[in-house]
Amino acid sequence: MDLLNYDFMRRALLAAVLVGVTAPAIGIYLVQRRQALMGDGIGHVAMTGVGLGFLLSASPVWMATAVSVLGAVLMELIRWYGRTRGDIALAMLFYGGMAGGVLLVNLAPGGSNANLMSSLFGSLSTVSPSDVKAICLLAAFVVVVTVGLRRQLFAVSQDEEFARVTGLPVRALNLLTAVTAAVTVSVAMRVVGLLLVSALMVVPVAAAQQLSRGFAATFAISVGIGVVVAIGGTVTSFYQEVPPGATIVLLAIAAFVALTALAAPLARRRARALDAGRPTGDPAECAIPATRGAADEVGV
Repeated sequence: MDLLNYDFMRRALLAAVLVGVTAPAIGIYLVQRRQALMGDGIGHVAMTGVGLGFLLSASPVWMATAVSVLGAVLMELIRWYGRTRGDIALAMLFYGGMAGGVLLVNLAPGGSNANLMSSLFGSLSTVSPSDVKAICLLAAFVVVVTVGLRRQLFAVSQDEEFARVTGLPVRALNLLTAVTAAVTVSVAMRVVGLLLVSALMVVPVAAAQQLSRGFAATFAISVGIGVVVAIGGTVTSFYQEVPPGATIVLLAIAAFVALTALAAPLARRRARALDAGRPTGDPAECAIPATRGAADEVGV
C-alpha cells in the first residue's frame, strides 16, 4: 500500500489502532454505568488543555491529558456531592472548558482555526513522533486498567451497592474509570478529535451488544469493531481527503446498523427454536436458570 510510504500515515495508522482498542475498552464500562456521554463532556474540558499547549508551546496531548484528568475528577466529585445542582455545575464545566480552549488557541502564537479544527475533528498530518510516544504510553495505561481490573470495574458498573457490600473500593474505582476515560480522550484527540471521540467509545459497544450479551464477548467484539473502523476511516481519509474523525464515526454507525439488521433475524430464529424446545406440563419444568454472577461474566 502506497500510503505506508509516508511517515505521517504510518504514525496515523498506529494511533488509529490504539484509538480503536482504547475507546471501546473504556466505553463498555461507561455504557454499563449509563454514562455514555461522559467522553463528550471530557472532550469539551480537554479543549482548555489543547489551548494551554499551544499557548505555552508544550505538547497539546500531555496538556489535554492533565486538564481532562482534572475535569474528570471534578465531574466525579460533582456526581457524588452535587445532587440537585449537579447538572448546572457540569454544564458550566463543559462549556467553560470549550470556551477556554477556543480563547487560548486564538491567543497562542500562530493560533489559527486550523489548529482548533484539527483538535476538534482529528487530522492525519498532526500526529507527530512525540505524539505517538505519548499516545502509546497513555494507551498502555488504558489497556492495563480496563483489562487488569475488568472484574472490579464490571462489578461497580453493574451495581454499586452490591460492589460496596462485597468490599470493593467503589469511589476509588469510579474515579479510576473517569480518569481512564479522560486519558482515552487524549489518546483519540489526534485521530478522531475531541468532539467525536465519545462516539467511538459508545457506538462499537452498542454494535457488539447486537451480537452478544456476555461481557467478555461484547468487550472483544467492540474492540475488534473499533480497530476496523479506525483503520478504515484513516485509510479512507487519506485517499478521499475527508476528515478522519467524521469518517471513523460514520463507519462505526454503519457497522451498528449492519449488525442490528443481522441480529434481528438471528434473534427471531433463536426465539423460535427456544419455543419449539420448551417443555410443557409442570410449570416447575419451565423454570429459568439463574443468571451468572459478575465474576462469570468476565470469564472467571
